[in-house]
Amino acid sequence: MGAMATKGIFSLIPVFVTLFLAFKTKDAVFSLIVGCIIGVCLAGSGPATGMSKLFQAALGNADFIWVMMIEVAVGIMIAFYMRADVISAFAEAARYKIKSRRAASGIGWLLGIFIFFSDYFSPLFCGPICRPITDSHKVSREMLAYTLDSGSGPVCTLVPLSGWAVYMAGLLKGHGPIDSAEVGMSVFISSIPYNFYGWLAVVVCGLFACQVLPNFGPMKKAEERAKNEGKVIRDGAIPLAGPELDQIEKIPGKRANILVYLIIPVLLLISIAVGTFVTLHSVKILEAFFAVIMYQSVMMALGGYFKSIRDYTETATAGIKAVLPAILILALAYCINTISKNLGAQQYVMELTKAWMTPALLPALTFAAGACISFFTGTSWGTYAILVPFSIPIAMNLSGGQLTPIVFATVSAIMGGGLFGDHCSPVSDTTCLSSFGAACDHMDHVTTQLPYALGCAAAALILFGILGIAL
Repeated sequence: MGAMATKGIFSLIPVFVTLFLAFKTKDAVFSLIVGCIIGVCLAGSGPATGMSKLFQAALGNADFIWVMMIEVAVGIMIAFYMRADVISAFAEAARYKIKSRRAASGIGWLLGIFIFFSDYFSPLFCGPICRPITDSHKVSREMLAYTLDSGSGPVCTLVPLSGWAVYMAGLLKGHGPIDSAEVGMSVFISSIPYNFYGWLAVVVCGLFACQVLPNFGPMKKAEERAKNEGKVIRDGAIPLAGPELDQIEKIPGKRANILVYLIIPVLLLISIAVGTFVTLHSVKILEAFFAVIMYQSVMMALGGYFKSIRDYTETATAGIKAVLPAILILALAYCINTISKNLGAQQYVMELTKAWMTPALLPALTFAAGACISFFTGTSWGTYAILVPFSIPIAMNLSGGQLTPIVFATVSAIMGGGLFGDHCSPVSDTTCLSSFGAACDHMDHVTTQLPYALGCAAAALILFGILGIAL
């Protein structure tokens, strides 16, 4: 589906309908499908023809295939973990160290900060490892999903060793004195102290997870349900992970070797991810997963964990089946984002905010614009691509063409604004991945996390406003 002229306020209708139905029905799949159908009709196509073309345009590209294959690889990797029984062995060992509900609640947040280099890998890897620990201490899946989400995207905006930093450095190249990606990276690093939303999202999540701050709103109800009734998910919830993983049979009489079957795969993943970033300036996450699956396949075959080749393929297939619910929502999120972009939703939101832009309010309004665009489109990087050529020239003009705090603050406002929607929108891929990692109902994750994210966004907006006036 090609780009078309903006439909003005009508371009927001598909996303508005999707969000309304999602919060009303708590059925993300149904809501996304309805939004997509409305979108293709607004674009002038019939529902059948329009949906066919939309799926081809949204899913027939390298970006979606890359993310989908990461989920498939994670499904296979976790299935092998389940066959070797290392996750339960790790949870059993961790129980000697993690003896309180507070510590169990904070483990996902701490692991997310440790896996700082990829917002895709972090929740998918940390979730299955933390889940047995949080379940045993009656921590709600909603809280686990929140800690996984806030330990992924927000952390990636605060460290140079991430794909987010490299991407922003590339976008900044060519603006004023930023004549190379290296200079762009230095600008990104200088903007980190001003990334109020990123810092607040990470710190506030830690305070709630570690029970320093009392929960409120839907999260409070979820936590009370888990603590008092022992129900880590609500009655009627649909966890964003199939039951196939729990049905994988263990090999009787085999005691899991955590070093060989869990720790070494983790170290291999991290080594490849960080090593490729340092040497190639690109984090090869998918390649890292494939390498780990190959390692697991060989070591588990040698260890006698597969009865036959058919048993091996059936175990791997069970892992793939388990991630299908997440892949379905991910695919539909890509579709709603594509049709919204084709209808001109991003351009419309930008035109609305352009009329309000003043020098003193540049950081605050840039953050607000980014938050709106990213929430309604579910994409942070797409938001960055729109905002950088709009806001950075204004900041450069205000700074006299020099790299001053107003430039750094504007970069951080772009980073934080784009992060907000990617972090908590129901149509965001990373929000979906966090729901999957925690095996949580997707809309339960969104509704419990959103009040906390909105609070951080409001505080960040105020801080950007004060900073803009001060600069």
